[in-house]
Amino acid sequence: MTGLVDRVLDAFAALPREGFLPPGERSFAAFDEPLSIGHGQTNSQPRTVEDMLRLLDVSPGDTVLDVGSGSGWSTALLAHLTGPDGTVVGVELEPSLVRFGRRNLAATDQAWARIEQAEPGVLGWPQEAAYDRILVSAEAEAMPGDLVEQLASPGRMVVPVAGLMMLVERSATGRARLSSHGWYRFVPLRRRP
Repeated sequence: MTGLVDRVLDAFAALPREGFLPPGERSFAAFDEPLSIGHGQTNSQPRTVEDMLRLLDVSPGDTVLDVGSGSGWSTALLAHLTGPDGTVVGVELEPSLVRFGRRNLAATDQAWARIEQAEPGVLGWPQEAAYDRILVSAEAEAMPGDLVEQLASPGRMVVPVAGLMMLVERSATGRARLSSHGWYRFVPLRRRP
């Protein structure tokens, strides 16, 4: 890769994990393991985040949905990958994590990214669909059809389903192709009624 920029590693270097962790967890930022951010949620293992971002294959200018934005780290990384010509919408269910994530994201000065409070009973952020890319950082029991519906044609979604990391690739004609990419553990994907 001589002479080429690895965009994912560049995003990691620009946005260190430490700045997205509660004070008591910051000394563990370099550890390649999930870290607690409270409310039963975690800041995902860096190697897992890297794997997901590589599968997602975000391009500058993409419109991206980040489901389960948590501490805001994944939203910030996605914003770095889209650049200012893109748009990133993070959604989070837990109100205190929405506030925490918003503060962390604001510190990155990437005005084209934001975090919204997830609506009760709704997965994703359908009012601004369709998205070129969707990243889901929580494990679904089955493929979440409402998120597939929010995916553009063409588009890509990375979502852990029943332990398997799944890539959904939607063609320009709308046909979806699924592929699996190894076993991972995540907190469950939830929606409040």
